[in-house]
Amino acid sequence: MFKTGSIQSHLTLRDKIFSLDPILFFSVLIIGIISMFAMYSTDGGQFAYHTKSHILRFLVFFGLFIVVSFFQSNFWYNSSTIIYLLILILLIFVKYIGLTASGSQRWLDLYFINLQPSELMKIALILFLAKYYHRISTGDVNRTRYLIQPILALIFPVILVITQPDLGTAFLIGVGGIIVIWLSGVKFKFFAYLSIAFIAIAPVAVSFLKPYQKARILTFFDPGRDPLGAGYQITQSKIAIGSGGLFGKGFLNGSQSYLDYLPEKHTDFIFTLFSEEFGFFGSCIILLLYIIITYRLVHIGNIVRDTFGKLYCYSFATAFFTYVAINMGMVLGLVPIVGAPLPILSYGGSSMMAIMIGLGIAMSCKIHKDQTIG
Repeated sequence: MFKTGSIQSHLTLRDKIFSLDPILFFSVLIIGIISMFAMYSTDGGQFAYHTKSHILRFLVFFGLFIVVSFFQSNFWYNSSTIIYLLILILLIFVKYIGLTASGSQRWLDLYFINLQPSELMKIALILFLAKYYHRISTGDVNRTRYLIQPILALIFPVILVITQPDLGTAFLIGVGGIIVIWLSGVKFKFFAYLSIAFIAIAPVAVSFLKPYQKARILTFFDPGRDPLGAGYQITQSKIAIGSGGLFGKGFLNGSQSYLDYLPEKHTDFIFTLFSEEFGFFGSCIILLLYIIITYRLVHIGNIVRDTFGKLYCYSFATAFFTYVAINMGMVLGLVPIVGAPLPILSYGGSSMMAIMIGLGIAMSCKIHKDQTIG
């Protein structure tokens, strides 16, 4: 008899193609196609820079999604530490030689793309922690000595990203790491202690915020305090979404967007533009697609046999939906504006690359679900 791992490691290309999760595959593809039309709308119904660049990036990164899927899950397990350390080094490089835009130093010029390593860290941290907890027994999860390494692995990148400054991405990286630690079985009391510590240092942390970051927090509690300044984006976003009604104003007919009342409509506020044009009904379709993707990621976690694959899929699924919830909550005024792109739909090469790699790794776990890890 052949061992399970041996069978899985000798899958043919045809076997791998037929092992893809079709629902996940086509859900990602459909959102990608919708994103092309949405970007076309942000450019005023013309194939301008953002539209052309977004279409090219989606095609390239969707191909990357498929390629990543074909790698054995053992490869991601064995490479996770190297990937994490490499992205951590890139974050350090950003601090000293990174590109600066709009007061933030977040990117590295790689000539063919301005890479934002913090986006890739969202995936790298989940991979690293999934491997870490795969290697230790359930009984050791709550021992203090086994909590030090994951906490340090989480804190270092978060601090580096905060100093860029990019509080939104730092928060999302932290959320991804905490999700893995939670799902690994760490007791609630440790999170309670962490919450108390966070509350205690919050007043001190606020004193280190940039003026525009403080303004965003104050605007969240009272958008009308500065309607033409810090509160302008969220006020216009609410107007645009509300004016879309049940079925929207129609494709290319969004007045808030076309009259340039809505800033950053191609990035963080792409959902606002879509909601104005397609209304509540169209917004529900987008949300449903994201829910389907999240469900399929959880489903893959259910059928994967090893702890590494399960932890990765469950954690990435939770983190993925958190990204969606925060962006939508942000444009609706339910959470402060933190600069969180909407997965796949928003313009941004690094964000899309990270999401596609993350989805590809989950698909890899599905294709090689019976492979022996470690």
